[in-house]
Amino acid sequence: MTAAASNSTDLPASLVEMTAEHVRAEVLSGALAPGERVGEEALCARLGISRAPVREALRRLAEQGLVEHLPRRGYRVVVWSAHDIVELFEVRRALEQHALAAALPSADLRLGRVRAALAELTAADRRKDWVARDDAHRRFHVEIVALAGNRQLDLVYEQILVKLQLAMARNLREETEAGARLEGVRRHEELLAAVETNDPLRAATALRRHGEQTYLKLGIP
Repeated sequence: MTAAASNSTDLPASLVEMTAEHVRAEVLSGALAPGERVGEEALCARLGISRAPVREALRRLAEQGLVEHLPRRGYRVVVWSAHDIVELFEVRRALEQHALAAALPSADLRLGRVRAALAELTAADRRKDWVARDDAHRRFHVEIVALAGNRQLDLVYEQILVKLQLAMARNLREETEAGARLEGVRRHEELLAAVETNDPLRAATALRRHGEQTYLKLGIP
């Protein structure tokens, strides 16, 4: 085991997790903008902790695709170009379409996890817990793809969502700022309702409409 690995395991988990959640919330809420530097010293001062848990928290966030480390410059919020986002969204949509085509129709369609994610999305939206809403939003889509029962597909899809999570959070945030906060919940209710019909054509149509009403509508682009 390396010295760095040993030191990270010796850190208080609560401090690392608290710091990671603090920075994650700032990134997903837009308080820290793409490309903005995440200063270790400023975090230490603001949270009243030493540098070690801050560094470990930032390392974990880098693994999650929220920040990136620049040699000799420290960490900054990850930046994706508009072209990157379009390409990633196209891949996400293709994977979701493939998953639904493989999953439907099914004699044993189990939607409990999808419904649970939507319930949490709705509850988080009502209490204006934006970080929990973002988590539930991603989980909803993960569970939709999981209906195909293809573990390798799940792994590939999760990698795409890691890269898209900032754009997905921004999408819901801009709906809220535009006064259409409930639009995000409604879109996911409509997609679930289509999947519940167990009709692959209706589900595919709803999925296509779902995509058109998000990134394209809000110009992300």
